[in-house]
Amino acid sequence: MLSYQTGYSQSSDIFKFEYLNIPENDSGIKTQRYKLLFNLPIKLNKKKDYLITGLEYNRLDIGYSRDFPFDKSELIRFHVADLNLGFITKWNENWNLVTIITPRFASNFTNGTITDDFFFNATATLWKEKPNVDKPFRIVLGLSYNSTTGLPIPLPLVSYYRRFHPKWSYTLGIPRSNFKHHITKKHTLEATMLLDGYFINVQNNILLPDGQLGSKISLSALIGALGYQYNITKRMSLYALVGRSFEQEGKLRNDKRDRVFLLNDESNLYIRTGFKIGIF
Repeated sequence: MLSYQTGYSQSSDIFKFEYLNIPENDSGIKTQRYKLLFNLPIKLNKKKDYLITGLEYNRLDIGYSRDFPFDKSELIRFHVADLNLGFITKWNENWNLVTIITPRFASNFTNGTITDDFFFNATATLWKEKPNVDKPFRIVLGLSYNSTTGLPIPLPLVSYYRRFHPKWSYTLGIPRSNFKHHITKKHTLEATMLLDGYFINVQNNILLPDGQLGSKISLSALIGALGYQYNITKRMSLYALVGRSFEQEGKLRNDKRDRVFLLNDESNLYIRTGFKIGIF
């Protein structure tokens, strides 16, 4: 969902509208998410330097069918708003340098906006691409700092794409890998593995029976899915993914980001569909 997104260098979409449904599982929790994303690349000069400006908004609606030993009213609707500010320049003849900073507000916004709602993400990558050869490929290598992971260091970001046959391609990387069959120019099937999740502030702390306070809610999941994409044009498409989580943990955390309550560790169905316009 959110925590593993790394900005324009990993998500090559200019516009996206997406709906995610994670149906209720044995833990009695279901999640729906609505995403709207818009990135605008602005050409700055003849060197093909670009300024990237963009916005992304996510709304999460979470439903509970089982009772928990605390008040769930603070844990029903969440909002995440990102501002993407970036720069793309020619590093040398083969490589482009992409730098992105992403201020983020992630909260239930019960009491307006407070300091704890603010997070900061940044990404720097080198991007090499050969789209007009017999076997097109693209490499993205870089570092991503995400304040929502709880790790105070930049983490590696890697993605390698190759179209090794007119009808077959693959991408290896983090947070997503896939294997695609390009049936025709209009129709594509894929098998994919991806990381998904979120990390969001809860403004009014949740008092737990043991006296601890839950001030953050998070989800981390490893997903396997099958997908279909209908290419309206070369850059514009409709898509759908259906799969299941292999591993996942939904938690309440305290201000030190330690787990104070396990909400959900059961596998879920995972259904995602949307419309997008990309740069490749």
